Amino acid sequence: MKFYVIATPIGNLEDITFRAIKTLKEVDLILCEDTRVTKKLLQKYEINTPTMSYHQHSKISKIDKIFEMIEAGKNIALVSDAGTPTISDPGSFLVSEMKGKFEKEIEIIAIPGASALVSALSISGLPVDQFLFLGFLPHKKGRETLFKEIAETKRTIAFYESPHRILKTLESLKKHIGKRKVVIARELTKIYEETVSGSAEEIIEYFEKNPDKIRGEFVVMIEAF
Repeated sequence: MKFYVIATPIGNLEDITFRAIKTLKEVDLILCEDTRVTKKLLQKYEINTPTMSYHQHSKISKIDKIFEMIEAGKNIALVSDAGTPTISDPGSFLVSEMKGKFEKEIEIIAIPGASALVSALSISGLPVDQFLFLGFLPHKKGRETLFKEIAETKRTIAFYESPHRILKTLESLKKHIGKRKVVIARELTKIYEETVSGSAEEIIEYFEKNPDKIRGEFVVMIEAF
């Protein structure tokens, strides 16, 4: 029995490996964060494998159904809407449960590929021999404490942020890290891909002058203290 964790494009549908396409065609089922999103990729590469949704709101009964298929000898692939599954993604819980239930009975295989985090860091110009990834920041509880910790961290820091909270986050960074360099990458691999760098204050001014650019998922990176 094999379970594949497959990275898919973060924007440009051509950013997928030959191995990923081959595997998606060969497995018995593809678990998708959103089947409608994944269908676009599958149609482009003429992949006709059945799909089933698995996301953060899926019930335990869905996991039980997945386990039943594995016990029946089915090979299954897991994909997210974009990028590498289980990285700030509900797939991590499924993989953990699978390891606990099947132990050595199943082979869990990574099919590497696109990742917004790694892509952003690679073009940031910041030192990335060491970095700290924070995923998505908490909305409320512990948020202020986390920014204080960011201000004291001596490694490059990266995290994801939504367009709804990016300005609020930049205001917090302005308060806690002052003039330290911030790099923001958004819409990576897409038509309106953009990287903006400067102090938090300078980036706030940029987005206030260009509100139409507050779109897409943001990767925020901060230079080491």
